[in-house]
Amino acid sequence: QVQLVESGGGSVQTGGSLRLSCAAFGYTYQLHCMAWFRQAPGKEREGVAAIDSDGRTSYSDSVKGRFTISQDNAKNTLYLQMNSLKPEDTAMYYCAADLRVGLGCDPGIRRRIHYNYWGQGTQVTVSS
Repeated sequence: QVQLVESGGGSVQTGGSLRLSCAAFGYTYQLHCMAWFRQAPGKEREGVAAIDSDGRTSYSDSVKGRFTISQDNAKNTLYLQMNSLKPEDTAMYYCAADLRVGLGCDPGIRRRIHYNYWGQGTQVTVSS
């Protein structure tokens, strides 16, 4: 019902910036939350940023102040601006979306199992 296509990943040095994009196709008018997750080797997939249908944003403590999530509703595109990147930000980054409204979008409460739609992932590598 919803297809998510990501782009913008790559390699950058510590302190650099990247901007990830996620284009959404399908029944996008039903979406309540859109979010960015990341997963490093040997670690669980964790949410880093989310935005709800009213434009309210939330972040994990590890990225707050460095990452900014935004969306262009006219283009059905989600963005993640990543600044001051650190080696620990190295991970596969995934775009996620869900239409259920019974739960908020904060990464601390809405986790992997609460998202029905996922992108293919885009690799972000931060070197020293």
